[in-house]
Amino acid sequence: MEDDLKKIINFIDKHHVLSLASTDGNIISVCNLFYAYDSKELSFIVASSDDTTHIQNILKNSRIAGSIVLETTIVGKIQGLQFKGEFLSLKDKKLKKLYFKTFPYALALSPKLWQIKVDYFKMTDNTLGFGKKIIWQEA
Repeated sequence: MEDDLKKIINFIDKHHVLSLASTDGNIISVCNLFYAYDSKELSFIVASSDDTTHIQNILKNSRIAGSIVLETTIVGKIQGLQFKGEFLSLKDKKLKKLYFKTFPYALALSPKLWQIKVDYFKMTDNTLGFGKKIIWQEA
């Protein structure tokens, strides 16, 4: 299980944009967000404004789903990650520092930061064999 999580984190570390899906029960929203990732906290750190549809959804229902994908047309190189978790207002100063270390230009914008605490990952990795799935779930 630990090796599976390392493979997932290695994939996350090679990317910087995720797709996020949210709903309030009636309204569905999908957006793309730049992220920093903290492997100890199993958390993505993202910036977003309160007036967006996805944040308005999240204020009513903090459960989210998301994905990160490697774009390729070569079947043997296909990799993608799906995740689920809780979308929270960011309180941890260490995680805030990580975001601004990753995206120093964002400091000038003073964005509102959020934490996505992940409790489920499903990775498809064709480099390990066609259709190979790696699943990690918080116990």
